[in-house]
Amino acid sequence: MNNNDLAEALAASNGITKANARKYVDDMFAAIAAAAAKGDEIALSGFGKFKVKRTEARDGRNPSTGETIKIAASNKLTFAPAKAVKDRLNG
Repeated sequence: MNNNDLAEALAASNGITKANARKYVDDMFAAIAAAAAKGDEIALSGFGKFKVKRTEARDGRNPSTGETIKIAASNKLTFAPAKAVKDRLNG
């Protein structure tokens, strides 16, 4: 499923135009990204939580040459599904 598929499903279930639904989907993802960029946790009741996790700088290895390289510190966005989602996935 991609953004267009999600917008089509939203439009069909709520009786709105696909264009409006696409705007709502885009706005929702923009709001999630903005909150994550600030370091906030995004909790969607019944769906799950998005959290920002910090990965510290570390040494790595180039697999083709074996050369040691530095891997920069970075932030990752992780997702932990809610129990209801886990239960639905696992039957």
